[in-house]
Amino acid sequence: MPILRHGRPAKRARIAADRAEAALVEQYTALVRLAYLTLPATLSRHRRVLMAHAAAQRALPGARPVRVPGPRAGGEGPGSAEDALRVRVLRSALAGAHRPSGWPAALPPPRALLPRLPLVWGLRLFPRAGGAEEIALAQALAGASAPARAAFVLRRVDGFSPARAAGLLGAAGVTDPEAVVRDAAGLDAGAGAAAEALLRSQEFDACSVQTRPTDLVRRARRRRLAWVAGALAMITAVVLAGAGSVQRPAAPQTAASTGALDAGRLSRAAAQEWADTSRVDFTVWPARGGRTDDEALLARALDAWAAPSDTVAVSTTTGTPADAPPRTPQLLFAGDVDGHGVVLLHDGDRLARYGDPVGDARATLDLARVDDADVTTAAAVVLTRDDGTARYLTAPWVSEATRRDLLRPDTPAEPVHVSGDGVTEAVPVAAATGCDRRPVLQLRSSARIVEHHAFLVADLGGLSPVHLTYTPLPGHGTPPPRQPREATSSRALLAWARIACGLGPWHGGAVRAVNAWDFAEQELPESGGHAVWSCARASTWRGPGDVALLLRAPASSVTAPARVVGRAENTAACSRFGQHVVASARWKSPKGHWYVVAAGSRAVTRITVSGTVDTARPGRVLAVRAPERGAVQVTARLDNGERLPEVGS
Repeated sequence: MPILRHGRPAKRARIAADRAEAALVEQYTALVRLAYLTLPATLSRHRRVLMAHAAAQRALPGARPVRVPGPRAGGEGPGSAEDALRVRVLRSALAGAHRPSGWPAALPPPRALLPRLPLVWGLRLFPRAGGAEEIALAQALAGASAPARAAFVLRRVDGFSPARAAGLLGAAGVTDPEAVVRDAAGLDAGAGAAAEALLRSQEFDACSVQTRPTDLVRRARRRRLAWVAGALAMITAVVLAGAGSVQRPAAPQTAASTGALDAGRLSRAAAQEWADTSRVDFTVWPARGGRTDDEALLARALDAWAAPSDTVAVSTTTGTPADAPPRTPQLLFAGDVDGHGVVLLHDGDRLARYGDPVGDARATLDLARVDDADVTTAAAVVLTRDDGTARYLTAPWVSEATRRDLLRPDTPAEPVHVSGDGVTEAVPVAAATGCDRRPVLQLRSSARIVEHHAFLVADLGGLSPVHLTYTPLPGHGTPPPRQPREATSSRALLAWARIACGLGPWHGGAVRAVNAWDFAEQELPESGGHAVWSCARASTWRGPGDVALLLRAPASSVTAPARVVGRAENTAACSRFGQHVVASARWKSPKGHWYVVAAGSRAVTRITVSGTVDTARPGRVLAVRAPERGAVQVTARLDNGERLPEVGS
């Protein structure tokens, strides 16, 4: 009888386990994707891939039961085996993203440091690279919290309602899951209808990965040195034991421990590889310059990167790690520029520019992030700067280089001489302060990569110049563009002529691209003329971006600086994931009367002003008489009923 009494529960447990195993096999890819996207982007893609698989493989029922959400008002069924697996995966991924208070920001979270199956030795695993839309989505996800990323995946990939997504997050230990789901709605709205397709692409599929070996030469050298070190340690231990000594031998210095790299093993791309690949970035730059075979110069550059001494001045852009390269880097350039040796290296995520010392000055090493660069952001690199000028190394796919001044939009671009190695003549660059000129490069890509289009890049103090783009006003007989356009048209140049002086605050800020978006136009009262509202967004290589809201009211000059009416830092506003914006300003009419003027983007249906003035008007623009001073608050209502605060409020 005891056997019968205990047999039924055992059978039910076995059936539950069988169902969980079947669900794991069926949903494995989705569970790994959920974990991969929830884990922090600060981890390397290799580590995230392994941790995502570990989270999925450890999701089968164990000793601790998992409570999953039951039926909800939305008509969804009770928690299933699949939901239990999702909860376990979420718990593991959220724990892997957690940093205790006081934990150094430069280190991965503690759970990310623990060795867990699966383990991979000698290989690096990472998902295949996606296109520009996938990269933009990845950057937006990197700026969100781990629970918000998880909610976004549950809503967009699994198609769960907000209530069910919140229930699963709550079961996984997330506090206030409803608020998290609401926060994820910003990502959901920005990504648009293509979000599900983007999230299912190879960029975010940790089950469809590429493999690359780690540095084979360094691994072989480490094995040999380990054997030698072990033998020396044993011999020393025997000698010391025989002599009765208790002193321990010092560990020998090795190439691996000092970070030394072999100049003879630098990676080099084939000369024409850029014309026969779908990945047009720094990885296909050939090694150029007159000293690519100068191993002494290359060794100095590698030593400066691997273990810089006091004789090397090291600088990094914001968010760029200064550690040694994880593998033997790729050589992009080695030659003499303006009288001293310059070496340009690339490790897959960073550029390193080494400069030999000149006179009594120290050698220099400059590091900058360039991960996920493309045909425009990998089009040029600054080799030297001197007295208001710079020399660039242009990409092999750049077929034409010219220069122009943004403050002279009607002046034709002037040709720039480029050497056979791709080095430009010294060309003017903008100063960090002042605004008497804003020189930029206008480059044209080769027809061999089909692009064959012109684009603008501006030197803002980084290693790679910043890509300038323009998004015109919606309407005017053309549909609103989905993506920013190149800032080379007459309309774009006229817009940038009034915005260019606003680039100063972003000088040296590790900026990748700046887009000028004209989001609204307005006829100002009392014959004040036609005004255009713009949002200039500076997107960084790290992902976050800063914005400046500008009002281009009528002016006596086409280059009169637009008025900055608002700023915000580390925001998604004015990007694909922050497509709604409202801004306001105090404005004085030609008749001397003061107004509050405001405007919103396409989805704005109503604007409300409160404070010294209380009024509301339907539509996308507003102008109301107001005192010259006094606090006002502007909000907007979107076509979906949501309330939109003013940017920077």
